Amino acid sequence: MPEAAQPGSSTSQPPRNRAVPLPSCWDQSFLTNVTFLKVLLWLVLLGLFVELEFGLAYFVLSLFYWMYVGTRGPEEKQEGEKSAYSVFNPGCEAIQGTLTAEQLERELHLRPLEER
Repeated sequence: MPEAAQPGSSTSQPPRNRAVPLPSCWDQSFLTNVTFLKVLLWLVLLGLFVELEFGLAYFVLSLFYWMYVGTRGPEEKQEGEKSAYSVFNPGCEAIQGTLTAEQLERELHLRPLEER
């Protein structure tokens, strides 16, 4: 009868990857509630600034703020994630779906695709 591997021995199997639990319903409703409150606050402030005749300035500054918040810094890049700009990828590797100069030239001159 084979002997069972002890947890501290070198023959024990590594622990299997466990699935990351999905966010609970409470977490999702909390996020939607917070988002709803943020939108509601923004609308109330928009109404206030419209009354003060600064509605357009508030709206434009809000757009700039949303653009700033919507961009992410380089430290938030995932491991192995490629940039949309091939010059920033190792070996200038392009991502799938990138239109190359050769492909554009073939399509404009209606040349058949070469075998790759």
